[in-house]
Amino acid sequence: MTLSTNYLGLKLRTPLVPSASPLSENIDNIRRMEDAGASAIVFHSLFEEQLRRNHHELDFYLTQNTDSSAEAQSYFPDPPAFRIGPEEYVENIARAKAAVKIPIIGSLNGASFGGWLQHARAIEQAGADALELNLYSVPTDPNISGEDIEQSYLTILASLKAQLKIPLAVKLSPYFTNLAGFASRLDKAGADALVLFNRFYQPDIELETLEISPNILLSTPMAMRLPMRWIALLHGRIGADLAATSGIHRATDALKMLMAGADVTMLCSILLRRGIDHIRVLETEMLQWLEEHEYESIEQLKGSMSQQRCPDPSAFERAQYMRALSTYPRPARWAAPLEQRTVAR
Repeated sequence: MTLSTNYLGLKLRTPLVPSASPLSENIDNIRRMEDAGASAIVFHSLFEEQLRRNHHELDFYLTQNTDSSAEAQSYFPDPPAFRIGPEEYVENIARAKAAVKIPIIGSLNGASFGGWLQHARAIEQAGADALELNLYSVPTDPNISGEDIEQSYLTILASLKAQLKIPLAVKLSPYFTNLAGFASRLDKAGADALVLFNRFYQPDIELETLEISPNILLSTPMAMRLPMRWIALLHGRIGADLAATSGIHRATDALKMLMAGADVTMLCSILLRRGIDHIRVLETEMLQWLEEHEYESIEQLKGSMSQQRCPDPSAFERAQYMRALSTYPRPARWAAPLEQRTVAR
């Protein structure tokens, strides 16, 4: 019995791949993930936007008070906590490649056309086996059309494909007018894989301090429904590989994603909650399920419940919405005819 799968041209021992997270900032954690059974690792993202902000903040802290009196010349304020820079990021990829045998996939979020190219080249030169383009962007300008946004992504992808030799995955959000159409355009532009979906952080308002606070919420198993639906819709319709991410907490979650058509299932929140060793638990439970249901390999079930192959293809479309509503259990007091119902006063 085998759990092996192919993703981004890489032969992976299992479909269990830790996604970009703070866990991969530490080389010891990367070794632990390999020991626990991870078949590949997506490095934490390098955000060009943060790098540019850090550069301006550093310049401010180094230059302020330069005109102060002589008594103040030895004074340097404490700078803010800077995240990892591009040089250290690529150095860590090189160190990770030397420390483990499994593939290392870089993750990049650019903020400028030149930044995408510069940092992508550096990540490839550091030895990354592939690169995930983390299109983490929240458009806020009402004068920019959806077509303009999609075209900018396609231009970035096409330019990087022309410059790099390593495979490229595109990590998307679900917020597109026609996701299936855009996925097809990315596929034709050369995307080797699509990662569904990116989860944007949702800010909160602090009522007492009247401040906007960042709020990162770990996923729950319910979050897997959205990527599972779209993977099922896209499987067999595009040539790019499909990676499922968000909401995969149990072995059954991973199996469902594979049945929908995913090539790999990515893990993040469950590892932050339960620890890196939980990868081993998921693999064991997947093998047990396959044995109990007489499957010899992942390939046997992959895509078996995609829209093209499942018994009820319309189940993934809006046509099933009314059917879903009709199956929702109603409270006993609403079971009687309308004229017989009592309304609480």
